[in-house]
This record gives sequence, C-alpha cells and structure tokens, in this order.
Amino acid sequence: MRSPDLRELLREFYADKLGLTRRHEAAARLVAAYDFNNTYQYIIAREQAQLEWLRRAVAELGGIVTDQVPVLTTPSAGKGAEGQSAILTDDARLMHEFVQKWRPRVEQVIDSRDKLMLGVILGETLEHKRFFDQAIAGRHDLLGRRTSPSEASGRVLPTRWVE
Repeated sequence: MRSPDLRELLREFYADKLGLTRRHEAAARLVAAYDFNNTYQYIIAREQAQLEWLRRAVAELGGIVTDQVPVLTTPSAGKGAEGQSAILTDDARLMHEFVQKWRPRVEQVIDSRDKLMLGVILGETLEHKRFFDQAIAGRHDLLGRRTSPSEASGRVLPTRWVE
C-alpha cells in the first residue's frame, strides 16, 4: 500500500472512529445509570487517545483530518431502562459493524507500525463492545468490582456543570 493510499485509509478510519466517539458522547448524556455512564466515560477517553494516534499518523504522511463528520443518531426507544437498553444495544451493534468493516482493510496494510496501531484500536473496540454486551445483560461491574458492599445509587446528570 503506497503512502497516499495509506493516508486515505487512515483518514477514513479516523472519520468512522470520530463518528462513533461523537455517538458515545451523545449516548453518555442519555444513559444516566452510574456504572453504565462511567463505562461510557472510559470508552470516550480511550477513543480520544485513539483519535490522537490516527491524527498524528495522518500528519506524518502529509495529510490532515477533518472533524466534520455526521453524528450517528441515538435510538429514541423511550426513557428509563428501556431507552437505556436500546442505546446500549445499538452501540454494541455499531461497534461490531465497525470491526467487521475495518478488519479486512487493516489486514491489507503493509506498514507494520500503522497496522499494529489499527489492530490495537480494533481490539479495544471489541473490548468496548463487550462492555456494552455486559451492560445489556445487566452486569454493573463493567470496570471492576466495588470495594464496598453497597450498590451505586443516584443518576448521572446529562451536563457536567449546572448553574
């Protein structure tokens, strides 16, 4: 794969990953359950790191990325547990589709450093899908077990600062 082809592949990958990240940011405003929202925050942080890796890889090949991508819409299947479940289910589906779309293309990359980077991103995407699958199944220990016997209570606000 020549540099211009690799640069374009990385730009497309970046755009798709950015779309997923923006979708997760929107979903985190709607999924208020404490443990599930914390999982979204973790996923978003990892995706932001991945986007930075991709941005730098494209720049090293003489390209630039655009942050103008359409935001994937979140399902509007009601409120509460039903709406939350619809969002989590849709996110699991989107993560699966992302990996299915990109895995064959990543296998064609010759540059070992970029291929490894893309492989790590795909692997972490599968890990994030597993989080969504576990949340759908009702698991709350997605990021680890609690040290205290009490359950999390309350809900996360949709905005960070309230005046």
